[in-house]
Amino acid sequence: MHFKILESNIGNYERAKKEFRWEAEWKELLGESLSDFVNLAELSLDRPVRLGLKDHLALRHLNKKGEVKDYHYGELKSISETVAAGLQSLGLKEKASVFCLLGRVPELYFTALGSLKAGMVFSPLFSSFGPIPIRTRLNIGSASALITTLALYQKSVEAIRHEVPSLQVVILLDATPDQARSLKCMTWSELISQKKCSFLPVKTMPSDTALLHFTSGTTGRPKGVAHVHGAAVMHYISGKYALDFHRDDIFWCTADPGWVTGTSYGIFSPLLNGVTSIIDECEFDPNHWYQTLQNQQVTVWYTSPTAIRMLMKAGTEMIKEHDLSSLRLVASVGEPLNSEAVVWGQENLGVPVLDNWWQTETGGIMISNFRGQKVKPGSMGLPLPGIEVILVEQRRNGEVRELKEPHQLGEIAIRAGWPSMFQSYVGEEGRYQRSFSHGFYLTGDLAKKDEEGYFWFVGRLDDVIKSSGHLIGPFEVESVLMEHPSVAEAAVIGIPDPIAMETVKAYVCLKAGVKESEALQSELMAHARKRLGAVIAPKSISFLSEIPHTRSGKTMRRLLRARELGLPEGDLSTLEGPS
Repeated sequence: MHFKILESNIGNYERAKKEFRWEAEWKELLGESLSDFVNLAELSLDRPVRLGLKDHLALRHLNKKGEVKDYHYGELKSISETVAAGLQSLGLKEKASVFCLLGRVPELYFTALGSLKAGMVFSPLFSSFGPIPIRTRLNIGSASALITTLALYQKSVEAIRHEVPSLQVVILLDATPDQARSLKCMTWSELISQKKCSFLPVKTMPSDTALLHFTSGTTGRPKGVAHVHGAAVMHYISGKYALDFHRDDIFWCTADPGWVTGTSYGIFSPLLNGVTSIIDECEFDPNHWYQTLQNQQVTVWYTSPTAIRMLMKAGTEMIKEHDLSSLRLVASVGEPLNSEAVVWGQENLGVPVLDNWWQTETGGIMISNFRGQKVKPGSMGLPLPGIEVILVEQRRNGEVRELKEPHQLGEIAIRAGWPSMFQSYVGEEGRYQRSFSHGFYLTGDLAKKDEEGYFWFVGRLDDVIKSSGHLIGPFEVESVLMEHPSVAEAAVIGIPDPIAMETVKAYVCLKAGVKESEALQSELMAHARKRLGAVIAPKSISFLSEIPHTRSGKTMRRLLRARELGLPEGDLSTLEGPS
């Protein structure tokens, strides 16, 4: 089958939007006999097996040694049941929180599916976390069990374990029984040795908590964001429409499983759509990534703008050395995608890089560019069918007003009630309630909408620069700087100014082989003034060897601002760094 000639699932966008009904999607997912019982893991594994996919490849794991291990739907279903039975045998009850501190290893995926089948709550952590962020998250989530490696336990958990009173058991993947006992832990082998005749998934309801993710605020402790089993239908339809899943697709989501994308689209969405997922344990390396795309014949690739920009920075010679003709769709999320990256994808990968937008709180893709529809480079795209998105202006009295005219700057607001909407900020009910107004979730992201309904990201509410009466979105300035052939990446912040209130400062990371100089600095300033005008263009530019990012790919502008002004740096637990 030649995947590039497949018709897109979205078809005609306007017709799909008009005809969309959540009831029909639920019926398609659950079958003719609709019931109140909805278990995310059961739908991800048992349903595909019922549909005849028992021997269809579900996961292909590539380890750091280059070894390959395949898991088919039937086998994965059986493994998940063994893990579920093992967790129950430890005395863990339904709704208990099961945390994983692991990299991209199969056991993380087994645990996610097994804990949900047992009616427990699954929560992944970045494997690069140190003791303090781990302790904080385990306590917020009232962790009952933690699954990790011997090295990670000794490095980041052992010293703080006594400070997590809810933690009943720690399971080590690679320890010997003697090592585990000496640390008052148990081994993975002991967990899965539980004998069982059969295991029936716990009959969870759509509103029961399934997943707990964490998102960092600018200050203070991270927010625990709870999601429900009913999110399954959102994972299903967004995979079908935004990622254009077809049954024989080979899908690669590069997101770390510690991030919400690594679970929503690294685990559940592809399984719910019956496709094959590639799990690559290795960290980013341009040549290795191109080899993976080629050797695994990836058809749908979901990655981050940071990764795309790093590939652009590495040049195009490596692309010419690899056969990437299997690629039908490349999508990006985590940070707005510059128009140059969209065009670069079309010119070098054979398909444009399609940006989409969502948040940890939304649980799934809300706005997307779609295969087969008009792509506007630099745009977030259009709302998914079934999702109502508007722009609002917040008033001083707390009221919000919808902005209906094109090109007005407003906060993105989503009609509450979509299936993957977050259930709570754990332990912070007031904060949760303040996120909603008149039936809409207020996202804190600013955007504009054009005449055709396409959304264009401007920045976070707290990132927008107020200068001489103008509101300046950092993304707009960064995009213009990245048009310059010497620039690989840019980040923009506001600097306090006694007259203008704030002025624009830019940080620039140069492409390989380009040297820093005052002449280049002046050239970039002139380029920005010509493209943006004197009011919006940066007043100063500094060169950096790299721009700080979170592990999910978001530019940490607040960190740049804190360092520039000598302010507290706040929560750095998700700062990108070596694993």
